[in-house]
Amino acid sequence: MISATEITKSYGNLQVLKGISLEIAAGEVVSVVGASGAGKTTLLQILGTLSRQDAGDITMNGIRTDQLTGSKLARFRNIHLGFVFQFHQLLPEFNAHENVCIPGFIANRPRKEVEERARELLNFLGLEGRLDHKPSELSGGEQQRVAVARALINDPEVILADEPSGNLDTENKQELHKLFMTLRDKFQKTLVIVTHDHSLAKMADRIITMKDGRII
Repeated sequence: MISATEITKSYGNLQVLKGISLEIAAGEVVSVVGASGAGKTTLLQILGTLSRQDAGDITMNGIRTDQLTGSKLARFRNIHLGFVFQFHQLLPEFNAHENVCIPGFIANRPRKEVEERARELLNFLGLEGRLDHKPSELSGGEQQRVAVARALINDPEVILADEPSGNLDTENKQELHKLFMTLRDKFQKTLVIVTHDHSLAKMADRIITMKDGRII
């Protein structure tokens, strides 16, 4: 599903990634761990096409993502990748249902189809009574479940999560961790999760440990 070869990335004189190579199989849940500054988030951003590597190549589902540009890159990201961030990144002026629909509308899918799928996902995630609530009216755990529904709306093959439980209390962390495993089992998703949470890391099929810009 994902193949990265000799990925490097520098910011000025600071080399953040120093030749990262990895393979992630379809349907695999992989956690990426390591101390702050190890390069975990930079790697995730590059895998997610949110940032460009300086050297090396990335293939995802047979497509060289590092060779895509402009509208082709944006469409690939919109259709094939779903993102879950620590601070949810929900748009405050829209309610839960509208937030989930936005990637589907960007993909130019039929409005009725997107709205129905968003309701299905939110219901599946236990938010059937919260569709009309804006982010400020939702708990942290509810906001993160909305973010998960948004990540799933275009049925992407890959979900990329950056410290997804870092802003949640213990109970909501546990629920989110179980949910990620359900995404793999029920929706056959490939998940790459950057985390400092050891309990979440241990639930993954495989743990990748990074130190000083390398996989160890």
